[in-house]
Amino acid sequence: MSDEVPELREPPELPEYAERVLGVAEHIPPGRVMTYGDIAEWLGEGGPRQVGRVMALYGGAVPWWRVVRSDGALLPGHELRALRHYRAEGTPLRQAPPGAVGHVPRLDMRRARWDGVTRAADGTGGGTHI
Repeated sequence: MSDEVPELREPPELPEYAERVLGVAEHIPPGRVMTYGDIAEWLGEGGPRQVGRVMALYGGAVPWWRVVRSDGALLPGHELRALRHYRAEGTPLRQAPPGAVGHVPRLDMRRARWDGVTRAADGTGGGTHI
C-alpha cells in the first residue's frame, strides 16, 4: 500500500462555445424558453445540434428546462422534472392530445418563446441584450 496522495486535478476548462451557450441559457427569464436553434442564431455560431450537445454535457448547472426543442415537446426522459419547473414558473403549456403517450403537455411556443430582448408580460426579461 502506498502513502502517496493522488494528485488533485482541475476540471477541464469549459470550451468557449459552451460558456457562451450556458451564458445565454442563464439569462432566459423564468416562464420563457429559447430553442436550441434560437441560441445558435443568437450567438451567430453553431447550430441546434451543437447547442444540444453543450446542454447535454454541461447544462445541469443552468436552467436547462428553458432550452427546448422547436416543436415544444418536452425533453425525453426528463419530461416530469421539466414539467415541474414549467408549472412553478408559469411557462405557457398546451394540453396534450388525448392519444398522446402519458398525456404530457407541450410548451406553447407561440407564448413561451423568448427572443433575448423582449420583456415578458410580468416585466421579467428584456431591457438588456444577453
